Amino acid sequence: MAQHTVRSFDEELGHIDRLIRDMGDLGGAMVKGSIKALLASDTALAQRVISDDAVMDAKQRELDERAITIIAKRQPMAQDLRAVVGAIRMAADLERVGDLAKNIAKRVGAVGQSVMPRGLSHSIEAMSALVLVQVNAVVEHYVARDTQALVKLRADDEKIDIQYTAIFRELLTYMMEDPRNITACTHLLFCAKNLERIGDHVTNIAENAYYVMTGEQLPVQRPKLDETSQIALAE
Repeated sequence: MAQHTVRSFDEELGHIDRLIRDMGDLGGAMVKGSIKALLASDTALAQRVISDDAVMDAKQRELDERAITIIAKRQPMAQDLRAVVGAIRMAADLERVGDLAKNIAKRVGAVGQSVMPRGLSHSIEAMSALVLVQVNAVVEHYVARDTQALVKLRADDEKIDIQYTAIFRELLTYMMEDPRNITACTHLLFCAKNLERIGDHVTNIAENAYYVMTGEQLPVQRPKLDETSQIALAE
């Protein structure tokens, strides 16, 4: 009987892990789709990304319900309790990743009314590539229980911050050069900010995953390479 109970508990925890994996896959697909729609002015693809947000929300609700049931029925302790509570936190961050991808998709129509400068298009695509690597990798590292990879991934968020700063300055330049660019550039600025925020949520997921595995919190201040100050000096 004890073995049966343990096995069924493991199955319940495994289902929560699968939901986290599904949410991570969907979040990555939404980010990729929203940027592709933005760069190609593809309103149909943007609408699909917006629709996918309802699926993401449903998966989060299912995970929350299952997690609450496990806590009430099993009364888990120590590592098992960390796994359940950590999953709830990670799911909340993944749901926000979906929201932010949806927000990018919602601006596709407005941005598509003007021509995006080629250099700016490359910059946003480069930033989105960095973000997409983070989104896809964080759940993989969690499933693989790879703590060192999570530590590195958390530190790599600095690259996204630096790219965002560069795009911010680039957009300001376009707006100052021609006031007709202001509306489109403002929408693009929000899109870039959403990408930067996705990176922050991935960092949160990495921190929670690390805590689930080790029972230890990562340092509040992650290591930073102060490239932004170097860029400012170069200018």
